[in-house]
Amino acid sequence: MAKEKKDKRFVVKSSEGGWGIGTTVLVDKKTGVNYLFAQGGYAGGLTVLVDAMGKPIVTPVTEE
Repeated sequence: MAKEKKDKRFVVKSSEGGWGIGTTVLVDKKTGVNYLFAQGGYAGGLTVLVDAMGKPIVTPVTEE
């Protein structure tokens, strides 16, 4: 039985930093919603990116 290829749901839009400290912006390929992942040492956090009005930042989703 062959393994099914799983499509990755998230894509990296940008990344900054290094050596265990930095930030990464991820985009959900199904919804277009942008998330910020911040990492420092052994700690990290994930949050939705919002615009000045408090609405989630959404990147247009394109069909592949």
